[in-house]
Amino acid sequence: MSGTAPFGIETARLRLRPYTHEEAALVLAAGTDRQEHWSPGFPRTDDQDVARMFLGLPAGEPLFGPLQIVLLSSDLVIGGIGFFGPPDETGTVGLGYGVAPETEGRGYATEALTALLHHGFADGRVRRALADTDHDNLGSQRVLEKAGLRRTSSDERLHYYCIEG
Repeated sequence: MSGTAPFGIETARLRLRPYTHEEAALVLAAGTDRQEHWSPGFPRTDDQDVARMFLGLPAGEPLFGPLQIVLLSSDLVIGGIGFFGPPDETGTVGLGYGVAPETEGRGYATEALTALLHHGFADGRVRRALADTDHDNLGSQRVLEKAGLRRTSSDERLHYYCIEG
């Protein structure tokens, strides 16, 4: 049987796997139907927003869509990460991520972001990645900096970050 292997990114502790329509529908119904393969704090409101967005998108390349962050040790979904679509004409992508509160502070977001950036830059079309975070989100600021992004500017609400490959 021929075909390509399903897309996914693995690190020492994590698997980043693309959303499916079925999983996105489960995330949206999370208030009434909790799944045993989810960490207790998943999905967050942001995860439900991503699932809603995913269901409204045409099929695309998995690298440039939302990915779930899964712990290899337990197979639990602990969060999400992804580029906000394919790179623009300058090779720029936006990105976002988040993990369930009970998994924060363990390096999972940094590990996932580092792997996503590595694959994005290795693709050849990504030349620059952008992110932003609230002023009071110190954990996210540390994740971005540990993954190699540098703060480029700030406004009254957000800090803006960039990395070039």
